[in-house]
Amino acid sequence: MQIVRFLHTEEKIPLFGVIKDDIIQRISNPFGEIKEGREIFPREKIKLLSPTLPSKIVAVGLNYRHHAQELEEQIPENPIIFLKPSTAILDPGDFILLPSSSHQVDYEGELAVVIKKKAHKVKTSQVEEYILGYTCFNDVTARDLQKKDGQWTRAKSFNTFAPFGPWIETELDPGNLNIRTYVNGNKKQDSNTRELLFPVPLLVSFISEVMTLLPGDIIATGTPQGVGPLQPGDTVEVEIESIGTLHNPVKGE
Repeated sequence: MQIVRFLHTEEKIPLFGVIKDDIIQRISNPFGEIKEGREIFPREKIKLLSPTLPSKIVAVGLNYRHHAQELEEQIPENPIIFLKPSTAILDPGDFILLPSSSHQVDYEGELAVVIKKKAHKVKTSQVEEYILGYTCFNDVTARDLQKKDGQWTRAKSFNTFAPFGPWIETELDPGNLNIRTYVNGNKKQDSNTRELLFPVPLLVSFISEVMTLLPGDIIATGTPQGVGPLQPGDTVEVEIESIGTLHNPVKGE
């Protein structure tokens, strides 16, 4: 099932739906019992929004060995986690804005986990029941500011630095998915989630020991090797097998 959050040209508020061929069928809140409504909308008359409005985005750093090596960082013994603010969220298809305070803004294609229900101190064996599904994520990063600050908050938190979507795929195994990032059609990242140092069940359990995860929260699982800079006029695409493609154009602030 592919769950979307969207705006219809005749509606004033965001709605949830499921994709069925060329139409969107409205559903109730996807974080409880999903009930399909009678309303249907042609796909060409809707605008896709970020699939959720999370209370927080928990991101994982250095979760692919070769990415840690390309940044000349040590392989972590435990997951390295940080937060991106909800104000960084960007809808599929909208512009990533390059801030004037940074001279190197990088793309980072990632698999993201969408939390289904309140999760606190969840065992790895129980994680599956707390996951609604998965989506594509771009952990946009001001690399020069990251290096300058010595910590990651400012570099990861600018408005538009958290695009994700285009929808939530509820039926897949996250342990073996091809993940690729393209800039202007040129492949820049090419890996597979089986290369994750810390797989999804461990990440959800580990993070839920630290903080309570709420319905709609996002866990961005880390990026593979091949990160690089974005320029005004670029289009960046994050493609994940069995999910789809998140695309966003880029412009100066």
